[in-house]
Amino acid sequence: MKNTWVGFALIVVCTALAWVCGQAFVSYKPLAIPVVEQNYIDCKTGLSQNDQALIGYVPVKGMAKRFANQLCQNNVVSKQYGRVVVYFGSSMAEQIEFIAKGVADVILAKDVVVSAFKVKETYNYKPLVSFKQYSAYLISLREKPILSKNYLLDKRIGLLDYPTSRSGHILPMQQFKALGLDVDNMNIVYGNTHSELREMLMAGNVDIISSYWQEKDKAHFTEQYITPFAQNIDGTKWYFKMSENNTALACALQNEIVKDAQENQSGYFSSPSTYWQCDSAPFHFLGEDVHHD
Repeated sequence: MKNTWVGFALIVVCTALAWVCGQAFVSYKPLAIPVVEQNYIDCKTGLSQNDQALIGYVPVKGMAKRFANQLCQNNVVSKQYGRVVVYFGSSMAEQIEFIAKGVADVILAKDVVVSAFKVKETYNYKPLVSFKQYSAYLISLREKPILSKNYLLDKRIGLLDYPTSRSGHILPMQQFKALGLDVDNMNIVYGNTHSELREMLMAGNVDIISSYWQEKDKAHFTEQYITPFAQNIDGTKWYFKMSENNTALACALQNEIVKDAQENQSGYFSSPSTYWQCDSAPFHFLGEDVHHD
């Protein structure tokens, strides 16, 4: 999987270089919020006299809606902010805009993006929650998928409609190209979530999907009919911009993220690890290499 990781890292580095070069020709106001076509969820807290907003960024709308609503009802957030605005988008360029300029107070991002822009040093982004490593699979209903050009060429393949997903988009696309397939001529059907991909497969709308494998999938699919094509994939992390020593807010965010992961997420997202000691005061950061599972 070394080549897969190198390929992904190169994509991020090239995107980073393009972003940096663009700064030479475009003038931005400090921490200006990028133009995202109304892709956000906005809600008010109980602190109506405060017009400051807590800014978040996530990949999909459903997560943005849940997260915004949770934060607007959170007691700690309501004491510090009048609004919560959670943006959502599948574009790597958008994610880079929000984190490279320190716009997002809390963001779900890849480690490779965080490292590429050195935002830990520049804006003091610290991890809140991480998710375990996982593997990517091609999953079918009636036969074991074969990793070959001839086999995949005429198959209807379900992928995720956001290009920052590794198991649902980036890695299968890399695999197809490595096999010599022209993705523009393939029969690719896009879904919005991993759950939707599974529904598409069960309904017979696609022949194969690309996703992770979870224990509860055994209720609907045959484990013999999955084919791994990428292993030990690093999961994403939630990061919080510690512009102030706001440990109470860090713990409030961590608690809400863990709650959402356990109640609403599936697969590797349902097993979060935390980086902050929030059980009793004084709250504190455990460190990059120390976390609770």
